[in-house]
Formats: sequence, structure tokens, C-alpha cells
Amino acid sequence: MPLDQEALASLRRGSAGPTRVEGRRWSRKALLAVVAAAVVAAVVLWRMAGSAVPVKTALVEAAGSGDGAVLNASGYVVARRLATVSSKVTGRIGEVLFEEGASVKEGQVLARLDPATARAEYVVATRSLEAARRSLREIEVRLADAERTLARNRTLVQQRLVAQSVLDGSEADVAALRARLEAARADVGVADGQVGLSRQSLDDLEIRAPFAGVVISKDAQPGETVSPISAGGGFTRTGIATIVDMDSREIEVDVNEAYINRVHDDQRVEAILDAYPEWRIPGHVISIVPTADRQKATVRVRIAFDQLDPRILPDMGIKVRFLEEQSAGPPSAPQVDERAVVREENGTSVWVVRDGKVERRAVTLGASSDGRAAVTEGLSGGESVVLDPPRRLREGSPVELVAK
Repeated sequence: MPLDQEALASLRRGSAGPTRVEGRRWSRKALLAVVAAAVVAAVVLWRMAGSAVPVKTALVEAAGSGDGAVLNASGYVVARRLATVSSKVTGRIGEVLFEEGASVKEGQVLARLDPATARAEYVVATRSLEAARRSLREIEVRLADAERTLARNRTLVQQRLVAQSVLDGSEADVAALRARLEAARADVGVADGQVGLSRQSLDDLEIRAPFAGVVISKDAQPGETVSPISAGGGFTRTGIATIVDMDSREIEVDVNEAYINRVHDDQRVEAILDAYPEWRIPGHVISIVPTADRQKATVRVRIAFDQLDPRILPDMGIKVRFLEEQSAGPPSAPQVDERAVVREENGTSVWVVRDGKVERRAVTLGASSDGRAAVTEGLSGGESVVLDPPRRLREGSPVELVAK
């Protein structure tokens, strides 16, 4: 029996239809998965490109005239002129006329104590002085009258009109009044001195700045008791304010006594504040304190700033590089930390930070020592370069500086 060709063809079409439909469904799923993966990758790359990369940086040391650091030390900014201002007398604070951070002039009134008792004493002293002066005036009048009487009695005695005893009595009266006059004058002097003391006591109630400076601490408030000596436990203040003469700022560092031979007077130094690690401050050695600390085996060195700046504050931490001056020799090349150098087959480069972004710069290196390499081409000194650059850095990537 011959086969029905049309029936066979219809069977083949029926069996192939569902397979093609199922294949089309799977191809759509694969396409959607690829698109989703591409979108995720794009988002990740966009976020990586837009977010700041945390990096550590260091400054490239500028080329010098043969100067090099012979010693590094750390210390603090100190003020040679610093005073805690107190009162000369014990009293209750009436008013405080300053706040922390205020600049004051020499002799400026910082606070006043309650003047009630001192003012009353001054009134009593002035009245005592007035009474002494009036008593002196009375004695002066009586003495003038006694001297006139003495002169008359002398004339009468010469004329033999009165006895000698009358003249003797007049002379005794004059001598007594003269003695009383001297005593009265002394009393006036004492009373005048008492007035001066009372006036000084009133002046002492005004607490003044001993020198021009900046108030860094406010230690008392109105209503509290202040005394020049510690008394009354914790209820009596011994100071009103602490003032610093900002013109007396300098650096104090402790140098290991094994290396003190590398330091000398007027030696140039380069100081870097911990608060401003990219700011290099020139200075010079004032003196080497001629004693050593037995426990720490260090010698204290005083260093002056070549120019003061408002950003330099007392008690700030600071690092100091002592520089050795060389009179001859070619200029030295800029120095870069070797951790910032990227070495590849096509050369060496560094990542330079500018305006919060990085740019790659090719450099040519010279000799290296102590972890620093000389740069003969590519850097001029003073640039900020990335230490241990992350692999994901790209040209123009934003960076975020982190502490070392």
C-alpha cells in the first residue's frame, strides 16, 4: 500500500513547530541576560569612575642648592611668653570683660572685683587726711601767735617791764608748738600715705593684661572668688585668664644626644606642622639648651620661625628637618618617594594630584637612597604625588586624600 505523502508532510510540520518556538524563547532569555549584565557592568564602571579613590600622597622635595637633611626630629610649638593672670588681692569678681580668643593690649582691663569694701576704706582714709591737715593748720596758727607773744616779751624784758620767767614761759610755749607742728606734719604724711594705699587697693581691683597677646583660656566667671594664693579648696579661683604672646612662638624639639653633634646655632631647618603636612615652614636654630635629659637621653633644641603665621598655634605637633648647608656643588634634583613611582615596560611615571584629580606624568629617575629617588625630568618639586597608586586609577580620576 503506497504511503500518503501529504499525511507524512503534515506530521513533520506538526512536530517541528513547537521546537522552533521553544528555541526562540531560549534565545530571548539569553539576550535579556546579556543586556542585564551589560547594564550592571556599566553602572559599576560609572560608579567607579565617579567616586573618589582614597589615596595617600607625599610632596616632591624641590631642588635645592646642595642642601640636605642631616637629622629629623619632632616636637611642639611653644610660646616663650605665657602667663596666667590673677588678682593681687582676694575678692569677689564683679565683671569679666573678655572671651577666649580675644586679642588684648598691654594694660587692658580684663576683669574687676567688687569695690565696696575698698571704696569705703578709701573714703575713711581721705577723711583722716583732711582731719590731719586741719589739725596742722590749727597748730600753725597757734605757733604764729606764740612767736608774736615771745617777741613782745623779749622787748618787755629788755625794758625791765616783765620778769624773766614770763619770757621763759613764752619760749617754752613756742618750742612745744614747734614740736607739735612737726608731729602734725608727720601725721599728715601718714594720712596721705593711707590715702595712697587705699587708692592702690582700688586700682588692684582692676585686673589688667601684663602684655599684649591673645586670651587662650577664661578661668573665672562673675560672682566667683579669686585669690593670688590657693585658699578655700575648690571654691576659690587663683587665675582669671591665660594670655599668650603670639610673637613669642617658637619650636622646641628633643634631639637624641647621639646626634646632637649634627645641630649647631643658626642652622637652617624646615618645619612641617602635623595639621598642614604640605606646608614647609623655614626656620633656624636659636640655641641648644646646655643640659641633657638623663631618662630620655635627649637634648632640647630651640628653633625660631623665619616668619610667623596665624595658622601656627601653641602646642601644635611639628616635625623638623635640620638642613646642612654646603657652599659648593651642583644643584640637587627634586626628590620623590619611591613608593610613588610606577615602573612599567615602557618607562616610569607617577600620578600627580591637581585640583582633586590625578594625571599621569612620565618621569626620568636618577640615583636613589633612603627610599627617595632623584627626578631628572618630569617634576620640578612641590608637586603632590600618590603613594602606592591603586590599579584602578585612570587619567582624571577624582581622589580623596587619607591620612598616612
